[in-house]
Amino acid sequence: MTAAEPLGLYVDGADAAAGGDPVPVEDPATREQLAVVPEATASDVARAVASAAAAFPTWRDTSGPERGRVLWRIAEAIRGDADGLARLESQDTGKPVGQARTDVETSARYFEFYAGVADKVYGETLPGDGAYWAYTLREPYGVVAHITPWNSPLAQLSRGVAPSLAVGNTVVVKPSEVTPLSTFLAARLFARAGLPAGACNVVAGLGPTTGAALVTHPDVAHVTFTGSVATGQRILHMAADRVLGCNLELGGKSPTIVLPDADLDAAVRAGAMAIVRNAGQSCFATTRIVVHRSIAQEYAERLALAVGRLSVGPGLDDPDLGPLASAAQLEKVRSALAGAEREGAHIVVGGTAVEGLRGYFLTPAVVAGVTNDMSVARDEIFGPVQTVLAFDNLDEAVAIANDSTYGLAAGVFTRDITTAHALARRLEAGQVQINRYPLGGVDTPFGGYKQSGLGREKGLAALEHYTQLKTVIVSE
Repeated sequence: MTAAEPLGLYVDGADAAAGGDPVPVEDPATREQLAVVPEATASDVARAVASAAAAFPTWRDTSGPERGRVLWRIAEAIRGDADGLARLESQDTGKPVGQARTDVETSARYFEFYAGVADKVYGETLPGDGAYWAYTLREPYGVVAHITPWNSPLAQLSRGVAPSLAVGNTVVVKPSEVTPLSTFLAARLFARAGLPAGACNVVAGLGPTTGAALVTHPDVAHVTFTGSVATGQRILHMAADRVLGCNLELGGKSPTIVLPDADLDAAVRAGAMAIVRNAGQSCFATTRIVVHRSIAQEYAERLALAVGRLSVGPGLDDPDLGPLASAAQLEKVRSALAGAEREGAHIVVGGTAVEGLRGYFLTPAVVAGVTNDMSVARDEIFGPVQTVLAFDNLDEAVAIANDSTYGLAAGVFTRDITTAHALARRLEAGQVQINRYPLGGVDTPFGGYKQSGLGREKGLAALEHYTQLKTVIVSE
């Protein structure tokens, strides 16, 4: 570790000792222990929420330009410690350090972007009927809880915390117990950049204990969660008891339709990159490549060649793919591949152990002969597994793409831009990318249809979900 070992609690601008049981944090590339972080108890969570609640009135009343200047300094602080953050994130998550550096830069960009809009959170003026006029205000909620995932902890924190702070909320962050380290380092950087004590607090721990205490605390006014559908449903049930608003980014099984006239090199690159990013541990990844039958075999062969050339190794060596995040995740992916073969699909390449490496490594796999009723096509595997499905006509392609409980993202590859736009309208997904995947930046709204979640992150759309609307009506 390159940063002081967390004590399980960051509150009032300083580290503090949490009172719960120690939770070991592992390097998935070596299976060695990186740190031991005490779990925050319910009383620790209450202390963090109280700190955020006490800081809220002052931060809310800080002018938009001044909030923006603080967020800009946070962006500079993140960039100033980019190497340390990237190495820590690589060790903690297993991702290649080059990918971790990209995440660090993305995190800085979130704070830059929302620094620029902190003084531009506007309402509307409504003319009324002549007897009255009205205007609307967008006001912060108060204390917002952010429960972040283990695959991209720093970027996910920044994606939600930056707009929350920009509009005047204060926050309590609970990172995943699997990868909590960069979150604590980031909180220290925020304080050094001038964020007032209490505006951002961190609690470490498990979801059923620390997470539940945070969601059910009466002074938490809004909850943001990224993770599995099952956990999102539990959070939504807890929030319903308090009629509490939630942003939920849940699972994905994102399809990409590849038409016969597509740039096949670009489509192959998209299929490979989906399992390169975080070793496929990304809800956003396109993991159902739906290819016209006339080119399906060629596509699968070319994808297998591309995937077979990918390097796998420890994140600090900066390979194409690092290890999976944990032993449980590795076993889940192996089980999914075995199930695919039992159901009649075939593994074209990959899915094997990596010789000479002790961590949770698996060679990236391409599975062909997949139909949409197979588990490998329906379940979110969250690993380096790409599937190829065939279709005969556009209606069938759309039907396959939409036949999912998920609707996070989708892709289209075709040189016919008219067809691309028509397909984009028919696809049941919160984001559709044409002729390149992934595509977009911190300014492009992101969120899902169906069981992929509620609300939107990123871009100006996020401001609507971190504020509540007040209407003021005035008699003439």
